[in-house]
Amino acid sequence: MGNKKFSFAIDRGGTFTDVYSDTPSGPKVIKLLSEDPSNYSDPAREGIRRILEEVTGKSFPKAKPVETQLIESIRLGTTVATNALLERKGSDVALLTTKGFADLLVIGTQARPKIFDLKIEKLEVLYKRVVEIDERFVLKKQEKYVDNDYGPTISSLTGQEIIVEKELNEKTVLSELRDIYNSGINCLAVVFMHSYLNDKHEKKVARLAEEVGFRHISLSSQVMPMIKIVSRGYTTCADAYLTPVITEYVHSFQQGFDNGITKVSISFMQSDGGLASVQDFNGNLHVLPALPCLPLAVASGFRAILSGPAGGVVGYSKTTYRRLTNSPLIGFDMGGTSTDVSRFSGKLEHVFETETAGITIQAPQLDVHTIAAGFLFLTMQFFLQLEHLVSLCSTSGGGSRLYFQEGIFIVGPESVGANPGPVCYRKGGHLAITDANLLLGRIYPDNFPKIFGPDENEGLDLEATRRAFKELTKEINAYKKKVLLSYRSFLEVANEAMCRSIRSLTQSKGFDTSSHALCSFGGAGGQHAVAIAKSLGMKEIYINKYSGILSAYGIALADVIVENQRPCSKIYDPEDEEVVKNIKYNFFELSEKTTKALEEQGFAKSYIKIRKLLNMRYDKTDCSLMIEGDEFNDFGYYFLQNYEREFGFTIPARDIIIDDIRVRGIGTGSTLEEVCEPGDQTTEKDLRPVVEPIATTRCYFKGGFKETPVYATKFDLFPSEAVVYSGPCIIMDSTSTVLVEPGCSATYKQKSLFIRVGGKEDKKVNNIGLESDPVLLAILSHRFMSVAEQMGCTLQRTSISTNIKERLDFSCALFGPDGGLVANAPHIPVHLGAMQEAVKYQITLLKGDDAMKKGDVIISNHPEAGGSHLPDITCITPVFYEESSAPVFFVAARGHHADVGGITPGSMPPTSRFLEQEGLAVKSFYIVRGGKFRENELVALLKKAGARRISDNISDLKAQIAANHHGAFILLTWSSIVFLIHYLGIRLVNELIEQYGIKVVQAYMHHIQENASDRVRKSLQEIFERVHRDLSSPSDHSPNDNFYPKSIFRGKEKVVLYAEDRMDDGSPICVHLTIFKDGSASFDFTNTGHQVLGNWNMPKAVTLSAVIYCLRCLIPYEIPLNQGCLTPVRFVIPPNSIIDPGPDVAVVGGNVLTSQRVADVILKVLGACADSQGCMNNLTFGDNQYGYYETIAGGAGAGPSWHGTAGVHTHMTNTRITDPEVLENRYPVILRQFSLRKGSGGLGKFKGGDGVIREIEFRKKQTVSILSERRSFAPSGMNGGCPGSRGLNILEKYNRKPVNVGGRATFEVHSRDRLVIHTPGGGGYGLHDG
Repeated sequence: MGNKKFSFAIDRGGTFTDVYSDTPSGPKVIKLLSEDPSNYSDPAREGIRRILEEVTGKSFPKAKPVETQLIESIRLGTTVATNALLERKGSDVALLTTKGFADLLVIGTQARPKIFDLKIEKLEVLYKRVVEIDERFVLKKQEKYVDNDYGPTISSLTGQEIIVEKELNEKTVLSELRDIYNSGINCLAVVFMHSYLNDKHEKKVARLAEEVGFRHISLSSQVMPMIKIVSRGYTTCADAYLTPVITEYVHSFQQGFDNGITKVSISFMQSDGGLASVQDFNGNLHVLPALPCLPLAVASGFRAILSGPAGGVVGYSKTTYRRLTNSPLIGFDMGGTSTDVSRFSGKLEHVFETETAGITIQAPQLDVHTIAAGFLFLTMQFFLQLEHLVSLCSTSGGGSRLYFQEGIFIVGPESVGANPGPVCYRKGGHLAITDANLLLGRIYPDNFPKIFGPDENEGLDLEATRRAFKELTKEINAYKKKVLLSYRSFLEVANEAMCRSIRSLTQSKGFDTSSHALCSFGGAGGQHAVAIAKSLGMKEIYINKYSGILSAYGIALADVIVENQRPCSKIYDPEDEEVVKNIKYNFFELSEKTTKALEEQGFAKSYIKIRKLLNMRYDKTDCSLMIEGDEFNDFGYYFLQNYEREFGFTIPARDIIIDDIRVRGIGTGSTLEEVCEPGDQTTEKDLRPVVEPIATTRCYFKGGFKETPVYATKFDLFPSEAVVYSGPCIIMDSTSTVLVEPGCSATYKQKSLFIRVGGKEDKKVNNIGLESDPVLLAILSHRFMSVAEQMGCTLQRTSISTNIKERLDFSCALFGPDGGLVANAPHIPVHLGAMQEAVKYQITLLKGDDAMKKGDVIISNHPEAGGSHLPDITCITPVFYEESSAPVFFVAARGHHADVGGITPGSMPPTSRFLEQEGLAVKSFYIVRGGKFRENELVALLKKAGARRISDNISDLKAQIAANHHGAFILLTWSSIVFLIHYLGIRLVNELIEQYGIKVVQAYMHHIQENASDRVRKSLQEIFERVHRDLSSPSDHSPNDNFYPKSIFRGKEKVVLYAEDRMDDGSPICVHLTIFKDGSASFDFTNTGHQVLGNWNMPKAVTLSAVIYCLRCLIPYEIPLNQGCLTPVRFVIPPNSIIDPGPDVAVVGGNVLTSQRVADVILKVLGACADSQGCMNNLTFGDNQYGYYETIAGGAGAGPSWHGTAGVHTHMTNTRITDPEVLENRYPVILRQFSLRKGSGGLGKFKGGDGVIREIEFRKKQTVSILSERRSFAPSGMNGGCPGSRGLNILEKYNRKPVNVGGRATFEVHSRDRLVIHTPGGGGYGLHDG
């Protein structure tokens, strides 16, 4: 074997561990189960041991340490950190943070994960204990009249001066640290406000913690020195939580080898696509040394969360792009546990803030979208035969579990993992996708690795899989029997779930999916690649020789990465010599340190590449871009270029801020063989006839089972020949299976497979009836919802305001030709029913010469025209197909504008009495008529209303129009500027029409609404039956108790239930709910209070939104949200009442306050849960220079089996809140406290969620408005549960006694004044023990 040693690259996935080795006798690969405790403790070590035995012919006993004299390097990608995060099995951690912020990471962004879940489930934080430290930095402001007299100033890493308001008391900190350590916690996370600018206080804590003996210390100023304490805090806690786990794994792994392992180069794959030395993990056992800059490539658990997917991206990008094709690539990595999709077009695309397992990670990661374990559900209202059940299950992540629940067939998101794994693994596991593929003939068991059974020498168990599916089939058929469905439909439904994610990755960013080539890899990818490519219109598929282990091969190809970063906080100005000099100096110093770190790892300078990056954003925005450049002038040019490409516009009059300076050092020099010769162009003449198949099997394709040849190859059998395989066929090697469908061909050349997807097949689906098919219903439900979701992505990307881009206060939806809601993406609940009323109003209003035409866009915000409140402006676009005379459907986008005029900045006046005081009110206005943007007329309307930020209004309205139209290129004239806009919403539905036909698409819009109607009827029937079952007589309970549902009449054909509540002014909200035996219902709001001379009147459209939201919450599984939810329901809403006021009364508070109360009353009458906080706690402040608006979380109500969640938005809103550091950086305020209001949730068998305390100190004179409820009447408990605490708004004037300003007030504040908002808690449920 000569002197060449072994190099190993290993990817430990959720189900399989893949090993690639560059050995003295050539490349070797092996695949093992990631968990097989009866045969080995560590799969990576076991793979190395087996390859050493195979190649050397020498015995390497399992029981002895592996000899290392033949090993040169080991590269690892592992799910150890990922699993620890998902399963919450990391180290015990204590968090030290600034006084007032102990609960900050519990509250987070305050948004709930799923808007229709009354039982709000947020994953637990990563620390076991939190301690507040009385220390504080305050930002020094340059604006006039801002109070900076808070203490001495010091410089920061950016040169910006900061104020030390409160020095850290070392004696107190030392006492706290000892107490933590003595409690058994030896890992520490330290996260102080503004420590990204100056790490003085965090370093003091680190020194004291080392003295005490803490094993691991993570400082936020060193883990990730970037603004946003919430994201930085999560990341720092993840570092403290995961890095010791990784370190322990490294030590355990090393102990499986002899002492020579210390001389072996060991590195770990990181989520950013680079490698980090194992020494960096060991070096992170204690706090990092004090450095003027941070070595960001220090390996950490949170940086390895996506190591496996990152390896795959590196693998397909380096082996395919510019070698086999010039097309941009879509990576499709389908493994045993999950499916990952990504995109590559010449350069690795990074994101710098992602969420994994409920934790926001602030670190560079490759932009990889993970589709859980694969998720699909279908209502099973038909007779099911075994083969049909299996064909339905045959797509998603290979380990996605299959089961049947309450009439619903579910695929994922739960994975069966590797142990016990699928049924066919012979370990007593559960049915999974792999079992389905096995039974469909898509896996040829004779060639599958024989690694199963007690002795690891048996193949897949086909008979066990068959038996398990027969049992599942019996269970389903016992539930309901109807008609038999085709195989084809099942496969289309399953494939659509993954296609939806790929469309989101491409189309929502303006890329045409069909222009890409698909790179398929992962153990299961080759079985589904052709079906996915066909659905997406792709013509090319590339499958690398190592596709079954491409993540491991990518790790072998990866470069070593070292990064250094510093905060900056300077305005980008090429004319400012000081700024230019500072940036150049920082780049020089960071580059020197980065180069030195790589040289210490053995890289010569000729193998080191330095990339310079600036993290840049527009002032007063939160959307930053990491820009790469060389010369200083390059960065501004590339920022503008990238910003316009990404968001569709630039902001010429606004400063560009440099937040961070980053240097990325790349150590290159992989010596692995190239997979393909550049420029290889095999022609048709070069193709050789196919080799003989090893077998023939029955395999399922469109239309049924077909006799299918099976080919087995090792990819290196024909190094100089091109071989073509005609579909259908199965091609297998030792690590993967490739399925070539009929009409396609696979060419074997240069040790890779190229599949040409058949182009003769007509994409149009013929012979589809207009009657409802439940499978096609599921397919089109996915497609309709995808339209609304991608519209939302476009709106968020292209908007300029904080409310839309950052707080996500917007909604997008698709409507039928009658204006009925077809699909609404899960955005803001208060918009749900109201938007369809807005569309229907325009259909009724615009007739004759005013009728809508192609190229028109209408805006509307008036309450009488389906509006919610005036800041919410709706853009409505009619869509015409071919030469249709009337719109065939509508798309609409509603967004909250920062200001539309009125008597106060922000257009949310607490004291308004009439609509005209609240700003611009438009019933119908053609903002685009015949393709022309009417900017002059729009500006005139806004000026007349007194709008203060007209340029922002115009920019956001353009973004809403772009959301409606983004996708197909047209030219629209914006005044004197021509914008290129993409018609996404319109194009996607037109694609559906072209594929299925206009009659089918419109029929299924109706069928989807009928499906939702059926689900609501069923839920109402369950309440009808529960009332009959649970209540012995209508008089069982007092009218004044809180036991619900409260029946006032119960008969055989109907029941009548009643509930009421009161606004803080005493106005009653009353509802009589009559539920009929057939599942229809009547909501009668008679006796609800009159409209008021105030602004908490609620438009009728918002009343409908509250009802549709509550009815949707009753359904425990996913259904499309649409008009059908209201079909079984009749309404009696008294005119001129607080929930259907006249056309000229004020309504701004009704949308944000009364809507919450109505939702509480409806859920009360349904007996669903106790009251939530019943408020949005709307706060605005500002002056003539700026304005700020936020809504504040509170407590959620408890339910029959759950505690209410604390510090979260509930019911009719779900907007995010501004990060504390961003708030203080942009505005002249200090956030003194943002914490849970302990004990404010109502007691009961299940406790209500606590509200929050938000305390803001003002640093200059400004006007403040608070618009809130539940300050007089407390949120009710249910069925014996106690009420939650009422809210309270306290103004603490400097050197004066505190005063209660009430629920609705506008007042002036001065420097040092504080506003303390105590939000309500949720009601408890059930009698409290004791």
